[in-house]
Amino acid sequence: MANITFKGNPIHTNGELPTVGAAAPGFKLVTASLSDVTLADFPGKKKLLNIVPSLDTSVCALSTRKFNEHAKAHPDTVILVISADLPFAQHRFCGNEGLDNVVTLSMMRSRKFAKDYGVLLEDGLLAGLTARAVVVLDENNTVRYTELVPEIAQEPDYDAALAALG
Repeated sequence: MANITFKGNPIHTNGELPTVGAAAPGFKLVTASLSDVTLADFPGKKKLLNIVPSLDTSVCALSTRKFNEHAKAHPDTVILVISADLPFAQHRFCGNEGLDNVVTLSMMRSRKFAKDYGVLLEDGLLAGLTARAVVVLDENNTVRYTELVPEIAQEPDYDAALAALG
């Protein structure tokens, strides 16, 4: 369990982020077309998992925009934006914002991803959603970097996350 805050109020996750150097936990999430996607669907690509509570918040939207800019110039990398938002809302957000370099994935069918990555919020106003976190995986799905943002209303460390992509 990790201790973080939401607008200064203490909240807790169900566990810890995966360990740097470890194999990333597999996952099955839902795409904008309502199909299932797994970690194996991105072979040979570096992956940045931008885990957010909801794209319908300013900080989540900002982080998605910033990582989208990076993805434009790095075709060897896929930016996965993972939230509990419905795929329809994720697709609408990206369309409205002109973000076509990120892949949005929904936990619509299961919270297993959040549990396996240790980011499921267990209490507080956002219980059932995810903490804000970034996980960077290499092309072999080895964890190269993790950040659990200590205050959900704050942005992640973009420079550190992008540096971990190499």
